[in-house]
Amino acid sequence: MGSFKKDFTGESEVQRSGSKLLPEEGAPDPAISPDNPLRPVTFGEYVGQSRLKENLLIFINASKKRSRDSGHHDLDHLLFFGPPGLGKTTLSGIIAHELGVNIKVTSGPSIEKAGDIAALLSSVKNGDIVFIDEIHRMPKAAAETLYPAMEDFKLDIIIGEGVTAKSLRVSLPRFTLVGATTRAGLIPSPLRDRFGFSARLEYYTVDELSLIVKRNALLYDVKIEEEAGFEIARRSRGTPRIANRLLRRLRDYMIHLKKEVITLDVAKFGIESLGIDEIGLDNTDRLFLRTIMDKFSGGPVGIDTIAQAMGDERDTVEDVVEPYLVSCGFVLRTKKGRVATESAYKHFGISKDGGFF
Repeated sequence: MGSFKKDFTGESEVQRSGSKLLPEEGAPDPAISPDNPLRPVTFGEYVGQSRLKENLLIFINASKKRSRDSGHHDLDHLLFFGPPGLGKTTLSGIIAHELGVNIKVTSGPSIEKAGDIAALLSSVKNGDIVFIDEIHRMPKAAAETLYPAMEDFKLDIIIGEGVTAKSLRVSLPRFTLVGATTRAGLIPSPLRDRFGFSARLEYYTVDELSLIVKRNALLYDVKIEEEAGFEIARRSRGTPRIANRLLRRLRDYMIHLKKEVITLDVAKFGIESLGIDEIGLDNTDRLFLRTIMDKFSGGPVGIDTIAQAMGDERDTVEDVVEPYLVSCGFVLRTKKGRVATESAYKHFGISKDGGFF
């Protein structure tokens, strides 16, 4: 079971570690920062993921009702998984806002040892949200420290070392852990089982992304034609983060072209200048597909081999590039490796034998 130690000076790892995990005192939390005007703070502003929003509202309202009777929030721990850029961090901030509590934000790679978890949890107050992004990347010892904290709201502390070591269990205020990951399968089963609710975030529809683009253009004080907003949505790979990024870049192209409105022509010019095609594939996506098709005869080929041939990191290729290509039906994941489908060949206008359609 996870623990952290106190040395003979009496200074614990809680005191020595973990300050990098939390925002500075008085600083806005990144998940709900006013410095990011595009990030929704209420469910009413949040577009998409309708079924998930309905469930979360039920859980939150029930928790608030119980808190009026018991005096404390008891929202269960939540796990969100799915491709990056779909709103997992935003949802955690909205949940904190709806409950009227604080949120502590950190990420799995920032947590190096069990003491970091202890430092994080020692600062929570009753009902607070603790958000851990990329939770699958936490070290095993840190994850084990979370088990009793999530289940019993206790921290196991070891005081001293060797034969004089003593175990002490410290009570924590009730909190809600919200975990986010792009790779739910890498979360240890004991940790995954302690979440009371888990949900996969789905890619957004073009209509949903169009609404997001329209809303965010207003927040940026940028005029945009409806057809241009639809064009951005259509080429955003079902991902709000990409749609927002394209909107910012098209704002630049609008100024470059000396226009006062992002028209359809401005949108097409800018998006094509960025190397994004009709269905949202960029240069990296095309490189991924052409690597399988040209260098490995369409596959099957292992993901490590593909990443090496591309000169990229496996995690980037597997977590960022591949999921959308799989959802488009361009790539199959098989036991022997990745395979480019006939749809992928048709997208490039060629057949598997090298001919043209």
